[in-house]
Amino acid sequence: MFVFVIPIVVFFTIFFVLPLGLVVLASFFDPVLTGSNYAELFTSGLYLRVLRSTLEISGLSTLVTLLIGYPVAYHLFKQPPRRRTLLMTLVLLPFWTSILVKSFAFTVLLGQEGIINNVARALFGPDTALKLLFNRPGVVIGMAHYLLPFMIFAILTSLLAQNPDLRRAAEVMGAGRARIFRSVTLPLSMPGVIAGCLISVVLSLGMFVTPALLGGSKDMMLANLVEMHVRQTLDWGLAAALTVLLIILTALLSALISRVRGGGLTAHG
Repeated sequence: MFVFVIPIVVFFTIFFVLPLGLVVLASFFDPVLTGSNYAELFTSGLYLRVLRSTLEISGLSTLVTLLIGYPVAYHLFKQPPRRRTLLMTLVLLPFWTSILVKSFAFTVLLGQEGIINNVARALFGPDTALKLLFNRPGVVIGMAHYLLPFMIFAILTSLLAQNPDLRRAAEVMGAGRARIFRSVTLPLSMPGVIAGCLISVVLSLGMFVTPALLGGSKDMMLANLVEMHVRQTLDWGLAAALTVLLIILTALLSALISRVRGGGLTAHG
């Protein structure tokens, strides 16, 4: 049995542990072995502002994704299997398009002369102008569009795993649809909600293309700073420190959400 594990261990070591170790090592050089890169991260106003912006954008994008994704997942859950399969295919459509292409498409949709503003001017007058591009709303819209399928399928999986006899029993006891949803369906779907939020947070923390194309100067995220130091300033030590910070932040948030999920499940049980 151990023989079959060796290729996995070797693959994991070469393509994950070793590169990550080199990044961690590089983060302590400036250009000699020191911790000045990390000291700069936590003392510079720029990096603290970008860190705050990253957390705010990730949290807001996850919240918007949840508010849109849960009703869609619940609607899919209520459909017969054949129709659900067709609608799930439509949900999967964004996966078939590059995120770069989708981000450029949003510049056409959200721009001052884009489709949304043209419709708004036709409905509310020629002076109507919605600022949806090169700012935070544009970034959140673009990121939520990318994250939606992950949220929808995580919640839908949790909904489909529920025992239908529980809802029938509640209905027999006289509970209405709203009460059944509030007391049975929603609590039992929380593992899917938390899993979807975890996936969305982890993915959004490392987003690069969407903030770069749809955001403004105040909406830079950690991944954009890493790219700037790698390609423009050539400060690889600081870029490595930012990468390590991003990895640690992702791991901490993942552990926090997993702990909340575990505590919620224990309390429910």
